[in-house]
Amino acid sequence: MIIGAGGVGRVVAYKCAGHPEVFSEFMLASRTVQRCREIAADIKEDLGYDNIITAAVDAEDIPALTNLLKEYKPVVVIHVALPYQDLTIMEACLAAGVHYLDTANYEPKEEAKFEYSHQWAYHQRFQAAGLTAILGCGFDPGVTSIFTARAAKHIFDEIHYLDIVDANAGDHGKAFATNFNPEINIREITQNGKYYENGDWVEIPPFSIRKELTYPEVGPKASYVLYHEELESLVKHFPTIKRARFWMTFGDEYLTHLRVIQNIGMAGIEPVMHKGVEIIPLEFLKTVLPDPGSLGENYVGQTSIGCRISGLKNGKPETYYIWNNCQHTHAFKETRAQGVSYTTGVPAMTGAMMLLQGEWSGAGVFNVEQFDPDPFLKVLGKHGLEWHEEVGADLEL
Repeated sequence: MIIGAGGVGRVVAYKCAGHPEVFSEFMLASRTVQRCREIAADIKEDLGYDNIITAAVDAEDIPALTNLLKEYKPVVVIHVALPYQDLTIMEACLAAGVHYLDTANYEPKEEAKFEYSHQWAYHQRFQAAGLTAILGCGFDPGVTSIFTARAAKHIFDEIHYLDIVDANAGDHGKAFATNFNPEINIREITQNGKYYENGDWVEIPPFSIRKELTYPEVGPKASYVLYHEELESLVKHFPTIKRARFWMTFGDEYLTHLRVIQNIGMAGIEPVMHKGVEIIPLEFLKTVLPDPGSLGENYVGQTSIGCRISGLKNGKPETYYIWNNCQHTHAFKETRAQGVSYTTGVPAMTGAMMLLQGEWSGAGVFNVEQFDPDPFLKVLGKHGLEWHEEVGADLEL
């Protein structure tokens, strides 16, 4: 069962339908069932696959979701709705005896802060139930964590420095738009930045560390350090890491719009009264910004996301760069979605495939880097996300 019918849900559904030998039938469920029906109709037209059942469900209504799971009896839930709903969906999976996979960690509605502690706390319950919960199986988190696991398995004896670098060198033609849910996107990038160094977390003001980094096929782009959830799990599972940072590119025009949004209070998550009605400014802003799912048709350019790593091999210094570039036009041609949705949805489908085929297994709650990276990366290129690597790379960092 796929929960969520936004851009990422669309990509997951398309990619599952493209592998009927694994996904012989699936349900696409969302609060807005009409979106599910539109995706199912597009897939039938484009691929001829019609084994999709659609359903309306509120992912925060645990009894209703549990009943739907018990009725449909899926093997695994692929959760690509909102991070607020991670815990309610995990509860329903436990109640119904269903495996779980998501692409982003839990974030409480009332606080712009995300950390894995909420979901890691479910480990013993999933273990006792004999169920697998796979956390963060998008691109970042997700593929970047699997890239790091590959580096640890095949390239290094010790990883010392990790920089995850994320560039979107695309142009959608809009004055201002976010590439995924605006509510999540704006909350994520306007909180304080944070990176890991020598056993401690260093907190910094947003956008206070900037560097021009050169991305393959893209060239130099202004890149900024911000906090991203996979840093927390990676430094836990690869304890030789001395420093871990996450870099993302932003254009000057985007940052100007963002500053205005913050300055006039539209990024707020505390309720305010408007004409006698309580509203949350950021939720209102989401309704007037372009739907990320609508950006694909005119989106040009590409993304470039990867890991730049240094450490030791046989007692000697070594460097390594592993990355993927994804063209927005290619993503839209295949799935009618833009590249950011594509780079998240393809790994989610691939992770579910790993579980269904027995390549990834175990009872409990796991981050993706805890599994063997090889079977996942063996098929990722075939699924549309070819990756490249360079040992002895100039990391710029």
